[in-house]
Amino acid sequence: MPQITILKRPRGEGVVTQRKFFKKTSKGKVIKVLRERYLRDDIYCGIIACRICAGAVNPVLPAAGDTTHKQFTTGHYVLPDTNIFLSQMDLMESPSFTPPIILLQTVLEEVRHRSLPLYNRLKTLVKADDKKFWVFYNEFRSHVSFSSSLSHYSLLCRETAVVTEENETPNDRNDRGIRRGAEWYNTHLALARPPIRGQTRKIPQVVLLTNDVANRQKAEAENIPTVSIRKYVEGMQQAEKLLDILSTTGTDDVEQTRAATTTRTALYANYLPTTTLLAGVKAGELHQGHFNANQYNYLEGTVPVPAFTKPVLLVGRENMNRAVHGDVVVVEVFHESEWKAPTDEVVDQEATLKNDNAEDSEEESDGDEIKLREETRALRSASTKKGSAEKQPTGRVVGITKRNWRAYVCHLDTSSLPSTVSTSLSTQTVFALPLSRLLPRIRLRTRQAPALLGQKILVTIDRWDAHSRYPEGHLVRALGKAEDKETEQESLLLEFEVPYRPFGKAILSCLPPEGDQWVVPPKDPTDPVWRDRMDLRDLDICSIDPPGCQDIDDALHARRLSNGYIEAGVHIADVSHFVLADTPMDSEAASRGTTVYLVDKRIDMLPALLGTNLCSLRPHVERLAFSVIWQLTDDADIISVQFTKSVIASKAAFEYEEAQIRKDDPNRTDSLTQSIRLLNALAIKLKAQRMAAGALNLASPEVKILLGSAESSDPIDVEQKELRETNSLVEEFMLLANVSVAKKIDEVFPQTAVLRRHLPPPKTNFEKLQDVLLKRKGFKLDVSSSGALAASLDKCVDPSAPAFNTLVRIMATRCMLSAEYFSSGSVSRDTFGHYGLASPIYTHFTSPIRRYADVLAHRQLAAAISHTPLHASLHSKSNVERIMDMINRRHRMAQMAGRASVEFYVGLALKGRAESLAEGGSVTEDAFVIRTFRNGMGVFVFQLGLEGLVTFKRDVQFDADNYTVVVPPSADAAGSAAPVAISVFDKVKVRIEVEKDKNTQRGRVRMTLVSPVDSRGL
Repeated sequence: MPQITILKRPRGEGVVTQRKFFKKTSKGKVIKVLRERYLRDDIYCGIIACRICAGAVNPVLPAAGDTTHKQFTTGHYVLPDTNIFLSQMDLMESPSFTPPIILLQTVLEEVRHRSLPLYNRLKTLVKADDKKFWVFYNEFRSHVSFSSSLSHYSLLCRETAVVTEENETPNDRNDRGIRRGAEWYNTHLALARPPIRGQTRKIPQVVLLTNDVANRQKAEAENIPTVSIRKYVEGMQQAEKLLDILSTTGTDDVEQTRAATTTRTALYANYLPTTTLLAGVKAGELHQGHFNANQYNYLEGTVPVPAFTKPVLLVGRENMNRAVHGDVVVVEVFHESEWKAPTDEVVDQEATLKNDNAEDSEEESDGDEIKLREETRALRSASTKKGSAEKQPTGRVVGITKRNWRAYVCHLDTSSLPSTVSTSLSTQTVFALPLSRLLPRIRLRTRQAPALLGQKILVTIDRWDAHSRYPEGHLVRALGKAEDKETEQESLLLEFEVPYRPFGKAILSCLPPEGDQWVVPPKDPTDPVWRDRMDLRDLDICSIDPPGCQDIDDALHARRLSNGYIEAGVHIADVSHFVLADTPMDSEAASRGTTVYLVDKRIDMLPALLGTNLCSLRPHVERLAFSVIWQLTDDADIISVQFTKSVIASKAAFEYEEAQIRKDDPNRTDSLTQSIRLLNALAIKLKAQRMAAGALNLASPEVKILLGSAESSDPIDVEQKELRETNSLVEEFMLLANVSVAKKIDEVFPQTAVLRRHLPPPKTNFEKLQDVLLKRKGFKLDVSSSGALAASLDKCVDPSAPAFNTLVRIMATRCMLSAEYFSSGSVSRDTFGHYGLASPIYTHFTSPIRRYADVLAHRQLAAAISHTPLHASLHSKSNVERIMDMINRRHRMAQMAGRASVEFYVGLALKGRAESLAEGGSVTEDAFVIRTFRNGMGVFVFQLGLEGLVTFKRDVQFDADNYTVVVPPSADAAGSAAPVAISVFDKVKVRIEVEKDKNTQRGRVRMTLVSPVDSRGL
């Protein structure tokens, strides 16, 4: 919130009113409450050159207001009420919406209470350089608490202050305060422009923007200029474009639209009242959880709930009842006799719904109801054909407690437009197809349909009425032409909510003023930089990283001590020295949460000056570090550990391959090489200790995209990443450092330590993998503990298929829960453990340049060793929990963005490779079958780290119990031809082509089976 720079006189000179009363606390204690109101008459209006407010600091509102509006030609300013910001934030953020805006403190506070995400967007908007916002403190409230009394004080503009009247609701009181603010501004403007004889006064107006009809009527009765948001936008210069951005929530025609739909047949059940939902969940009669859409079948979804070991299955869109992927929903579970098993069938909404009409008229309603029922009947028919697959709890959504709606990357479905596309600016109703197949198509009304064809667009869902088959939304903005590389990059960032705006002036002002000329000062015990820092510049420290790494977080060393032990050290960039708590840079880093790595670019958490320069542990440059130094035996047993701030000077920055060659070269005997060999010998034993303790050696598909020139960044090929011994060397010491730091900060801060855990997965997660391994390969997968799972995974070996064991580990990884950050005081201590690492406690400390959680761990460790006091924010358990929630979300989205980027570039590389081959634009690769369906199979291509779907156009025999598809001989095959059985884990050949995806409007990998049969004829 902008600083208050509006008080010119001592507070005592204001008019003071007081009210005393006594209040009983929840614990029965009676305290005295004193309310004081300081009424001021020097709260500035923010208008440039205002004669009355001559002492205003940095006014931003133009003197004549905005004179371009058709209705307010003498100039005007807009004063929106709270609901305008709550429902029309996309419009407010549009670069085309540029009137000068007065934001009342009443509105700002109400937005903060109603929606914290929108409040944060509003704060950012107020500071934007291309907007003209003035925050007017019509009532700035605060309070001070004492042990036996509570004192509230308010600083208010005398003329705009309002006191709650008897029986007045908070909403009515706020509306009255907003009207009072608008009234004061108009009076103020008239006084600031006294009449001049012989001249016509042109007084700008302050216009109250509100969609509340009753509020407008009261404003009109009080002679306050007022208008609805739609009427206001219709009078703007770019009305056609801006009307598309209007949310359908809270606009003038909402009531008429809802009135029109009340006569139509409801397609979905109405949600239960909130009180009923809460009571039902509390009593155990209803269940709450996150709705997860099925990526293979749009007519099924699941909701994991604590009461059942398996998630609740939702069959049909009626039972999903307008839930969107990620919503927090409340479900009613049916009687056990109605439980079902998921259908083993690929059901694609793109094909099933291709003839749907985008119009939402009364005539279409009956057709929608019929289609909805036909979908459900078809799904039930498919479900009855299933074999003996185990059933799971089945139910329906009866309420939604938290919507996960946001702006989605979409494109217009051309089939929903009239066959003859008009070039006029008349409103058309079309479907917007989201990039994600987990989301429903969105009904969109737009005047720009012809111009938006072939473009990526950003769309927000506004509502989903029970009478509408689809949700309704509005256009936020066009992103650019589909398949254009820059458009695709921005689309990807927006789809996964990656903050990518440039760092602002306030953030950059936190950087050292010396810029890239900053250096570690000469050693001086009195210098604050050197206070309690060890001088480690003489040690043989080096970094080992992937090729092209610029943000070097970590470096290592090892040496033999005279006492016979080995000293090993991990040295981490001292980011917390530069990123101080409670600064704009710290807030931005917390908001971003993590650096996001895409194939050809990086979205940094910190400005490049820090990330790739001052904090990066470059070779032959002195850098500040936070070091963890152990004394270990030759068997890697820890004798002691020391934590210290330090100054280092790395002797070399190796890539993994370079370090491996150096270690393996027998002619190398220098101290740096000896250090790497010592580290490697210890790492081998550390890993053996972890494995003996039950750590898992899992796998994930990893490929490397080979790019062409730096100018074009075009992918030229794909290859598997090669893991070397030095990869494991670095990994083991990073894990050891994280465990050691976790123990220390938890010991000192048992309620707020920033930790990371990996909960044991429910055994039911492995049931299908266990069954398929046993039936197809005869292997038993023991999931009783992490150690038992690790041992049984080691036995899953097929001599004829060396990649089989890696495939099983990839499939086992998908059965796991995700690791998460947490605050030590927020969960029970018996849930601290990291299942995959078999460690009782863990944190992230080793990558503070790219992870905000590590920055917090650094601050806590610095306080734990009495180097720096801990900031108050890290003493607050609730504050740490809030930050952890945000970081967890950012971390998940960054991972998905990275994977999507790889998938996009793999598609580009394959397209280029196929076009260069004489194979009709396709390539052929080996693959493993990892899943079978009634009408297809899922395959995994190791060479490309790519998963795909092969579908069959005609019927095949499906043996669900044995995970087998039996393909009959083709009609033109010889009479002796026999059916071909294909099962999970079978090795096949697939033809890979890149085609235009209807959802993403970019290249999508399409796979067809080549052998043992050719699925193109199926």
